[in-house]
Amino acid sequence: MRVLNHGHLSSHTIAEIEAQLPDQHNLKDVMNWALSQPVGTFTPQVVADVIVQDEFTHDVIVPWRDGLVLVYDTT
Repeated sequence: MRVLNHGHLSSHTIAEIEAQLPDQHNLKDVMNWALSQPVGTFTPQVVADVIVQDEFTHDVIVPWRDGLVLVYDTT
């Protein structure tokens, strides 16, 4: 998975995020990962929003921790 740093985060923070994501290949993997995290790491619903780009492409908004939001571009 490729991480794009649109939030101007430190290289340390990006490395930490990348370390969490290598086994995520689809939305089910994202959900399993999110639900396995310690309580309070994610909001209860995990996926905050899905933005439909077209019939095949969606952006999945996942609030994480410390105000950080992960956006998955899914096709």
